[in-house]
Amino acid sequence: MYIHNLDPVLFDFGLISIRWYSLSYILGILIGWWYGKKIISKVINKNENNLSISEFDDLITYIVLSIILGGRLGYVLFYNYNYYLENPFEIFMIWKGGMSFHGALLGIILGCYIFSIKRSVKTFVILDVIACVSPIGIFLGRLANFINGELYGKVTTLPFGIIFPKVDNLTRHPSQLYEAFLEGFLLFIILNFILFRRDYIKGLGSSLFLILYGVFRIISEIFREPDTQVGYIIGQLTIGSILSSLMVLAGATMLTKIKWANQK
Repeated sequence: MYIHNLDPVLFDFGLISIRWYSLSYILGILIGWWYGKKIISKVINKNENNLSISEFDDLITYIVLSIILGGRLGYVLFYNYNYYLENPFEIFMIWKGGMSFHGALLGIILGCYIFSIKRSVKTFVILDVIACVSPIGIFLGRLANFINGELYGKVTTLPFGIIFPKVDNLTRHPSQLYEAFLEGFLLFIILNFILFRRDYIKGLGSSLFLILYGVFRIISEIFREPDTQVGYIIGQLTIGSILSSLMVLAGATMLTKIKWANQK
């Protein structure tokens, strides 16, 4: 049994501190940026989709803004609407925490769509690249969640359970690590194996990302303690599992359309 005692602050310089959580965002974007260029040169442009490296460099600004704005607004709307309705100015206090993956996802889709219109690039080509690099950031983000001792799991009697003293003295599932493995590591391996092992099909990476992330998140939600301010929505369903179910539905619809289009 492990008692969680990790410090969320990596370096503290008095007025300025560097936190693991913010570092995970920075590293996730930088590594994803670098790896995305590899995908473009080795896979995407071999199939004459004409997404240039310089265009991808310009896209990063859209991605960063989409993650921050979408993630924050998603948290406000999906997880704590009543609180922010009474305290609207705190919506802008991002440093206090509160980001939503599903909100960031919607933000990225919208940001990529706007970019594709402005640059005359196919939206799904961009989204396929983002889908294959996103698990890197998700993996690092979930590790940071574990270091912060947040998004902890339900009570368990399993020997690898962890006590989060800031919460209580009960042994809980390290659900952040489950999510890091499923939504980060395993999702990355599957998507990139498929991407590099077969001819590129536009939209395939995006649709598989929606399906696989949705399934992995639904599994993780079984072990994860629901957010206290939201709880369960219907029966044992959390807002995370409901939104992830919609992801699976959207991804399956996209995959069906891709299959029909390639059979013609």
